[in-house]
Amino acid sequence: MELIIFIGLQASGKSTFYRTHFADTHEYVSKDLLPNNKKNEQQMARIIDALRAQRSIVVDNTNPTLADRAALIALGRTYGAEIVGHFFEAPTKQCVERNRQREGKARVPDKAIYITASRLTQPTYAEGFDRLYTVAIAGNNEFKVREWAKDTINPP
Repeated sequence: MELIIFIGLQASGKSTFYRTHFADTHEYVSKDLLPNNKKNEQQMARIIDALRAQRSIVVDNTNPTLADRAALIALGRTYGAEIVGHFFEAPTKQCVERNRQREGKARVPDKAIYITASRLTQPTYAEGFDRLYTVAIAGNNEFKVREWAKDTINPP
């Protein structure tokens, strides 16, 4: 059972990556799909339900800071899940451009991307991850995925 935590800017490809790599095997939770009130509580309840039932789950949010990830990692540890992080490498400018192609609620204000970029910290094994990967958009809904070695300070 895995708890996969996506880390990256809005419009960096996280949701598309989920659909192309995990939709058949992992449950999906994203604050974007939850009603506006008490999103954190609703998300945690869904994660707990999946982990209690020993089902793998992907958390598709920006998760930019250590604090954002710490609660998820602790929860996963409580239920014996393998904790996997996917760090989406995408330049801010590219995310802003991709976001402008979105429609409706999927599109966020440019300011939101810049704020997230200012808070975004790369994950590390020291946070409690069992495995870490970098993900980059390679084009046409394809991605380049690389695993970080545990003794590597910076990603590949």
